[in-house]
Parts: sequence; structure tokens; C-alpha cells
Amino acid sequence: MAREQWHSQTGFVFAAVGSAIGLGNIWRFSYMTYKHGGGAFLISYIIALLSVGIPLLILEFAIGHERIGSAPLAFRKINKKWEWLGWWSVTFVMFGIVLYYITIISWCLNYFIKSLSLAWGNDPNSYFFTQFLAVSKSPFDLKGIVSPIFIGVAIIWFINWAIVYRGVKKGLELANKIFIPLLLILTAILVFWSLTLDGAGAGIKAYLKPDFTMLAKPKIWIDAFSQIFFTLSLGFGIMIAYASYLPEKANLTRGAYLTALINSGYSIFAGFAVFAVLGFMAASQGQEISQVVSESIGLAFIAYPKALSIMPGGNIFGAVFFLCLVVAGISSSISTIESFTSAVIDKFGISRKTTVTVLCIFGFIGSIIFTTNAGLFWLDIADHFFTHYGLLIVAIAECLLVGWLFNIKIIRQHINRISSIKVGDGWEFFIKVFTPAVLVALLTIDFYNEISKPYGGYSWTAVVLIGIVWLLIDLVIAFILAARPWKTEHHKVKGRGEMQV
Repeated sequence: MAREQWHSQTGFVFAAVGSAIGLGNIWRFSYMTYKHGGGAFLISYIIALLSVGIPLLILEFAIGHERIGSAPLAFRKINKKWEWLGWWSVTFVMFGIVLYYITIISWCLNYFIKSLSLAWGNDPNSYFFTQFLAVSKSPFDLKGIVSPIFIGVAIIWFINWAIVYRGVKKGLELANKIFIPLLLILTAILVFWSLTLDGAGAGIKAYLKPDFTMLAKPKIWIDAFSQIFFTLSLGFGIMIAYASYLPEKANLTRGAYLTALINSGYSIFAGFAVFAVLGFMAASQGQEISQVVSESIGLAFIAYPKALSIMPGGNIFGAVFFLCLVVAGISSSISTIESFTSAVIDKFGISRKTTVTVLCIFGFIGSIIFTTNAGLFWLDIADHFFTHYGLLIVAIAECLLVGWLFNIKIIRQHINRISSIKVGDGWEFFIKVFTPAVLVALLTIDFYNEISKPYGGYSWTAVVLIGIVWLLIDLVIAFILAARPWKTEHHKVKGRGEMQV
């Protein structure tokens, strides 16, 4: 079976950027900046981008391209005993992260419609939690399904199915060539419109002016490295699969730098719109900007709607804002589905159309739990464990596997043979020592906080069953899939770099 390929390197970059730019670029990045003293967070964020983000992204591009395969296939070609690692990453992303991620996109789709009439009224906080989500009392108090969210989830899953079903060139590449320019245009409209609002200047000052005392606090560095790690889709298996669709002659490092810089540049650019609106809101209510937002999720669904209700043309501004979130969300969700699809096709030789259809049906069923009245609790717990533990462990293992259990010089020589920007000993140091050290530190801090008290004030039962057990079930599934016999010959093909040695 011939491996699909991107139509062009530009198409690949669009797809990689589409995967990287998601909901977190708009609200999570801005909230982190807001929380950590404005420009001070930007400094730590850029340092994290250069020291961990770009080196690890180059590594994932190189693994996929040099080993010519999805994450499970690529890791198997490096070491047969490590195929499970690839399966684990794509499994908990497909049957974990994407299930609740699509639910959040459904919220955004609903709010896109609601913004036209400013349906949340004068109390967006009460509306979001009490009327829209109709949140129950605890994670196991499911009550029932919230119909608007359920319908939105069905629509978003259908869109994802329709895109990934069409394949690499006609589906993923074409969709991202539409989505990314559209997203940049919509974001530019938001930014330039927001800058005309009263109080916008104060908001931008709060955004860019660094509070250097914040740089002495460990938390700002933890959040900066975490944000870079998650925003670039590292550890998802996505970038490995995407790079495997490149032709033999591909400029890997240029693609990695473009993807990383466009993604982070977009986050910083979108932040101008967010902070200008916060400045407007603070000025309108006679408050300090520090009093406007209390939590990350509140930035998009509480603080922003409150501002939209009092700004001129707020309904149109709101529609553009939530449309941005929908587009950014879909460009990321299709990549997570593709990472598992690619793995199944590589190993079992099942047709793309059958694989995608079955995955999307089961994915939709899996998302239903997040559309219930307890959905917010399930989302919060699952997101914490999948992103804070699953992704970090995969990335640490990835660095260990390639840096210490494999001849990393094969990967490095392959990169330098086809790329315009060469990597040297410094890159190897980051992959073998610095990056895993940073990620181990993040993991250790999270684990220490975890055992001192249950996450988020939930019961230990909810934390264990929804967070830990779910992640472990995905791990068991990964070992089962890795143990299954190969139905294709892909695993017998050597890496491109080894052919040159």
C-alpha cells in the first residue's frame, strides 16, 4: 500500500500549524500571560519555545520522516520493544483528549450562535454554569444530556469525519489551507477592532509591560514550559505522523521553525485582542484589570461575554471571536484523529474510509459523557491527567528512546542531509539532557501536589476512576495493539537515515 503524501511542503506546514494552533492559543495563553505579570510570562514563554519547544518539534518531525511511519511504526523501527509507546500516545489522545476537546468546540459553536443575540444577558457567569452547562453537584451526578451541547458535538464530529475521511491531500491539507488563512484573517479583525475600544491602551500595557519580580517564581516557568509543550502538539503522535507523509526531500528544520514561530506568533498576536478587551472592560466598570478574570475558562465564556454585552457591535465581535475558536479547534481535532488513523492503516492495512468512520462513531459515543450535566467535572479531571501525565511521560520516554537507546546521530545526520538549518551538538544536548530534565521536574512537581491532596478538591474516587484508571486502560490497550501481528510490510522498511549510513 503506497503511503499518502502531502501535495507540497507548504501544505505540510499549514497542517502542522493547524494542529498546533488550537483553543489554548487564544484563551489559555492569554490567561497565563494575565496571571503571570504580562510581559514577564512572554519572556519565559519565548525561552521555553527556544530551549524545549523547537528542539523537540524537530525531533518529532525527524522521527516520523526518517523512520517513515506513524508513532507506533516509527518507535517500532527504532526499537521493537517500544512500539507500545506510540500506541499509548495515539490511544489516549484519540480516546481521551479529543473526546472532551470536541465538547469544548461544541461550547464555542453554541456561543457563536448565542453571541448574535447576546443570549447570556447581564450575568454571563450564572448563565454559563447554571443555564448553559446546567452543572450538577458532583462528577457522578450525571443527571442527563444537555441537548445543545450534544447537538454541537454531533456536528463537530461529523465535520471531523468529513475532513479526515478524504485523506491527506484532499482532506487534511485542503482543510488547513482554508482554515489557517481564515483564522488569521478573523484574528486580525478582532485585534484591530479591539484596539479601537476605550481602555484598550491600558490593557495592552498590562499585556506587554513585564513584572520582572515574577521571573523569580518557579510557577511562571512551569506554566511557560507546559504551555509550549501542549501548544505544539508534542507527545500526541501527530507531528510524527504528519512528517511521515513528507517526500524524501523535505526541509525538516525549516518546517519545524515555521510551525513553532507561526504558532507562538499567533498566540502573542491574538493576545492583543484579549487584553484590549479586558482593558475596555476594566475601564467600563471602573475596575483594575486584575479584577476582571478569575480563571482560565472564565476568560472565554464569562469575562469576554460580559465585555461583549457593553461594547459597541458586541454581538458581531462575539460572533467573530467564537468563530475563531471553532476554526482553531477543528484544525487541531482533525490532527488528533489522523494520528490514530495513520497508526491503524500502517499496522493493519485497513482502508482509511473504514478506519475513520469507525473511529468517529466510537469517538462520538465517547464524547457523550462530556455532554451530561457532570460533563465539566469529567472534562476537568480527564484534561488534567491526560495532559499533565500522559503527554509528559510520552515525551520523556521519547527523549530516552531516541537519545539514549538509539543512535541519535542517525537522526541528526538525516536532518542535516535534507535541511537548510543544521542541528549540532547543542540539539543533542537538549534532547538527551535538558528537555527530559525539564519534563521530569514538571512531572515531579505535579505528582507531589497530587499526593498531598486530590486534584481540584474532587473525591479520591473521582480522581482515580476518571483520571488514573482511564489513562491506565489506554496503556493496556496500547500493549494489546502492540502485541498484535503486523498485517502490512511497513515495519520491514528501514529508516531513510540508516540507508545512508
